[in-house]
Amino acid sequence: MNLIRTAVLLLLIYAMPVAVSSADDPRLHEIAASASAERLRQDITTLAGFGTRHTLSDTNSDTRGIGAARRWLKAEFERISADCGGCLEVIEVSDIVSGTARIPDSAEVVNIVAIQRGTRNPNRFVVMSGDIDSRVSDIMNSTDDAPGANDNASGLAGTLEAARILSQYEFPGSIIYTGLSGEEQGLNGGAILATYARDQNWHVQAVINNDMIGNIRGINGVIDNTTARVFSEGTRYVETEDEARLRRFQGGEVDSASRNLARYIDQMADLYIPNLDVMMIYRLDRFGRGGHHRPFNEAGFPAVRIMETNENYNWQHQDIRVENGIAYGDVLEHVDFDYAAKLTALNAVTLASMAWAPAPPRNVSISGQVSPHTTLSWDKVEGAAAYRVHWRLTTEPQWTHARTVGDVSEFTLQNVVIDNYFFGVSSISEDGIQSPVVFPGPAGAF
Repeated sequence: MNLIRTAVLLLLIYAMPVAVSSADDPRLHEIAASASAERLRQDITTLAGFGTRHTLSDTNSDTRGIGAARRWLKAEFERISADCGGCLEVIEVSDIVSGTARIPDSAEVVNIVAIQRGTRNPNRFVVMSGDIDSRVSDIMNSTDDAPGANDNASGLAGTLEAARILSQYEFPGSIIYTGLSGEEQGLNGGAILATYARDQNWHVQAVINNDMIGNIRGINGVIDNTTARVFSEGTRYVETEDEARLRRFQGGEVDSASRNLARYIDQMADLYIPNLDVMMIYRLDRFGRGGHHRPFNEAGFPAVRIMETNENYNWQHQDIRVENGIAYGDVLEHVDFDYAAKLTALNAVTLASMAWAPAPPRNVSISGQVSPHTTLSWDKVEGAAAYRVHWRLTTEPQWTHARTVGDVSEFTLQNVVIDNYFFGVSSISEDGIQSPVVFPGPAGAF
């Protein structure tokens, strides 16, 4: 009878899915409820009102062109900082780009960056970005009206709104809010900021790029305000040949840091954003297309793209016109501000949760081949009160099983065979906030 009871207990511990995400935190519910559709409406209207924000447009006018738009953005970040007692450091990160297909002559590409320094780990960063620039049908047309209301005033306004909300809190880790330039001309601003981050030795644990978060009416006829997509790379762009060889035998094709960041965002939606389901897309970006998270991936940083689920191609990258009864152009009337607020809230709770959580564990390793047991080990991180080991079947999209194992640097899962599952480790703060899960080895390192 004792053997039967023991077997049943083991089944309950190891076979039943358990809650594997952060503790339900009232502060995060408060943050989620704070995203304002009306403030987003005001900011998107202002950004669309600059006429065009093309990277090669006017930089001197106070009312039209990308120069006016980025000066307005900087002033907004400075206003937010003034409201929180100077909690944001607002800087420009720029470089000269020339000799490319879309910037044949010399142009200064300027990013506006607002840094909210952490109280304990100021060099540990999570980043939210939106693009400043816009375009029409001809990628080189820098003069015609390109309001870019959804692409990408929505993502940029969401970044501003997240800064307004989160600047009212303090976090152990740092948060960056940034408007990136030059996206349509070749992802220039992201590449510039990624290089700057490496030169500054920033420990960037997440870049969440928001590109089109305001449309709910797809060209496929679907109207949907209850889902969002998160795109993430499966294997690290910077993987070496030796690391690829190791991954071939140990796994990790779907467990890069970016992919586990996407899983984390999915859990934040389940916990804190009512009526929003995240669709994790196992692809770097839309088929054959690109976004401003990619330069960060190429620099070795975990980075994903959040966006609407159903795009309308008539309303992006188009001259404003009516043809055959079809209206083209990225104008204000196509933006759903309540939906943009919902996706902004998703960003805000993710940033806050990661900034409150300890850093993801470092140097996670695994052993247990030719054994009934699996052992995970890791380096402890500052601010962690405990750690949690996770596992899932290799075909499962999310982590389904977990055990909190205390303030230790190694744990053995008895009678859980290494061959049958994928494994990972997360760190947990004193108040139960969890980091993303780290897959063992270089394939999953943050």
